[in-house]
Amino acid sequence: MAKAKTQFVCNQCGHSTTKWAGQCVACKAWNCIDEIKIQPTAASGTKVNRYANYSGDASIKKLGQISTEQQQRTSSAIKELDRVLGGGIVPGSVILLGGDPGIGKSTLLLQVSAQIAQVITPLYVTGEESLSQIAMRASRLGLQADELDCMAETSVEAIIATTLQKKPDLVVIDSIQTLFSEQLTAIPGSVSQVKEAAAQLVRMAKQSKITVILVGHVTKDGTIAGPRILEHMVDTVLYFESDGNSRYRVLRALKNRFGAVNEIGVFAMTETGVKEVENPSAIFLSERQADKAGSVVMCTREGTRPLLVEIQALVDQSPLGNPRRLSVGLEHNRLAMLLAVLHRMCHLAIHDHDVFLNAVGGMKITETAADLAIIMAILSSFKNRYLPAGTIVFGEVGLTGEVRPVHNGEDRLKEAANHGFKTAIIPKGNAGKWVQGLPIKIITVEQVSEVVDLV
Repeated sequence: MAKAKTQFVCNQCGHSTTKWAGQCVACKAWNCIDEIKIQPTAASGTKVNRYANYSGDASIKKLGQISTEQQQRTSSAIKELDRVLGGGIVPGSVILLGGDPGIGKSTLLLQVSAQIAQVITPLYVTGEESLSQIAMRASRLGLQADELDCMAETSVEAIIATTLQKKPDLVVIDSIQTLFSEQLTAIPGSVSQVKEAAAQLVRMAKQSKITVILVGHVTKDGTIAGPRILEHMVDTVLYFESDGNSRYRVLRALKNRFGAVNEIGVFAMTETGVKEVENPSAIFLSERQADKAGSVVMCTREGTRPLLVEIQALVDQSPLGNPRRLSVGLEHNRLAMLLAVLHRMCHLAIHDHDVFLNAVGGMKITETAADLAIIMAILSSFKNRYLPAGTIVFGEVGLTGEVRPVHNGEDRLKEAANHGFKTAIIPKGNAGKWVQGLPIKIITVEQVSEVVDLV
């Protein structure tokens, strides 16, 4: 009988070596090397490849002979989740859901499992809680989950065996870091165990056309714990985000093989569970005071959804020799660049002023369409003047001071008009013939120097 081999694997990046070391040579992390034993394979006459026929069909086919009919999706009974997934749950897909502890991952998936049970057969597998805790949570949320199949198990082989026996349509695993494979000796949550457990579940999903949703823990820097290859193995990667002080949650798709990426869904955490927010623009603008200097409303775009977000700026005389530049929800480097454009093109000297910038509502805006709104918010605070009520702003600003058009300008203006905005300050390139039919006054600008007189 062959002897078991020993490997040393980094629990941060997954790099493997034959000798132990205090520091990983790949990621340079310290005290992260774990010793694992690799089980020997069977004799050549009885050898079975555990990774053969991975997707359920190993035959060679011509690409033109493969059916391109769209797979039938199943609604999750939550519209915001369906939006992020691209229209619903695809049979045989594997979804990875990550987020901070306590943000509502388990609550959301328990609600989905209870509501979707009216259409398909779900199986909720927990490795972190007891079944009595799951029952108490369902009762507290008021869910009709008396017939929901639940299972408390951490062995991936036992989970797969039960799944193939019961043949549910959806399996929820909470969480992937608690599972272990009996073929490895490493502890649950280690790199090797997470990779092996995920590989077996993905293989089962592809072969049996069972949808699998995995809950993933996150590290202190906000990434999903375990090897990065985990995100490559699954079909969809979702992140549940919150600013920590708000009851609102943002579900963001970072990878989706069956829909658009960077799509978001907005939820609110209530006493009866996670509730979807169908009109997030109204939430972000609910507490806005229009007659305040430094406040400008812009229309950003997340995936296919336009959102109205308030940009606030505060410019104040600095008592320090090195004035502070702070931005929350917006890129810090972008702020420094726009301040340089203001100084050069508008002759606005604010080098001795502190500049604070904030995207209200915990939103994180990375697109360049916020440039013009940022500049107008800074001008408004610096001159202590406010824009007229009902004004929307968006546009990209170049280093030479030109205001460039942004994509999907028509959708942004329609969203602003639906919320009662009467005036729009936009790039000239976004003012096509189609804007004439909108109930909104259009003010076009070509150079950033033109916006100084508009504040």
